[in-house]
Amino acid sequence: MPIYKMTGKKNGKQRYRVRINYTDNLGKAHQLDRAVYGLEEAKMLEYKLSSDIKNKKETPSAGMTINDLYDEFLRTKQFEIRETTLDKNRRMLSRYVLPECGSTKLSKFNVAAVQKWKMYIEGLNIGITTKRNIYGVFHAMINYAVKMEYMSRNVLEQAGNFKAPLDTTATKEMQYYTADEFKRFIAAAKSEAEAAEAKGELYKWNFYVFFNIAFYTGMRKGEINALQWTDIKDGRISITKSVAQKLKGPDRITPPKNKSSIRTIQIPLPLMAVLEQHKERCSAIDGFSESWYICGGVRCIRDTSVQKTLQRCAEAAGVKAIRVHDFRHSHASLLANEGINIQEIARRLGHAKISMNIPVPNSNTINVVVLTDKTFH
Repeated sequence: MPIYKMTGKKNGKQRYRVRINYTDNLGKAHQLDRAVYGLEEAKMLEYKLSSDIKNKKETPSAGMTINDLYDEFLRTKQFEIRETTLDKNRRMLSRYVLPECGSTKLSKFNVAAVQKWKMYIEGLNIGITTKRNIYGVFHAMINYAVKMEYMSRNVLEQAGNFKAPLDTTATKEMQYYTADEFKRFIAAAKSEAEAAEAKGELYKWNFYVFFNIAFYTGMRKGEINALQWTDIKDGRISITKSVAQKLKGPDRITPPKNKSSIRTIQIPLPLMAVLEQHKERCSAIDGFSESWYICGGVRCIRDTSVQKTLQRCAEAAGVKAIRVHDFRHSHASLLANEGINIQEIARRLGHAKISMNIPVPNSNTINVVVLTDKTFH
């Protein structure tokens, strides 16, 4: 019984202690301890405290902070999303949301609080795309709170996403290599590999092969890194996995980005020649195995080294330096100009949706095209 008789009296009434133990919605244990004079008064206090606790627990957000929500959100999402996506969400929220909003209670997190947070983000030296990505992850976390009935609505929606400056000249164009630009770029990469081989170093050929795979298949960086010789059979590449290098610890083999990313694609003839030459080169190395990574051997090449090599070869070739991801845009452009059907382009790239933007050379616009079917060679 939570009512205990204590020593002492007041106005002829015995002193009692009312003690109630309970666990809140976050699993934390609490204890309420009050003293009162008179048994009837103690019973009334017990009833009031019990009712208050019940009403409080019926409102799960009571006392819950953004920090608490963050912990629960990530614990739940670890079973629903890829490990790399979970890590990205964790980094974004911990770096850009928690410092400003972490201690705020959900019951106090309103549109004004969101606007204050947005002003905090606006003061950071980050681009509009990053700001919108942060907003998207934060929005998903608050949506989770609404789903769990911790909040009645998503206040981020009322405040709205970040807006780009009105200066339209700041709009970033989609980057890609035309076929001619790629020829110049890959020639520079080949020259670098040949120069290294002349000194007894074969490792540089991995980058040359990496860029060829990226341009001729449109595969994502992690998908290329995960490629093993066993993934090539009968002139086709099976894409079933990806390598994550940004997670803590050693490289992690993960599933591709989405279900559509698991695919088998035909290898274009120029790339087939590159791969055959590279396999012959690798086969001469002691300990060679079909399970080796195509670009690297026992361990795939490093993302940072790929980008540095890209920058160096672009400068040597006299072409613009694009991102590794922009090779996907380059491949889409190549296919579109070869007359490949839009459905086939989307399938090769592993897109979840058929609609996509395709850069067309000698044009300032992004064109969405539907062309006749044609097998890509």
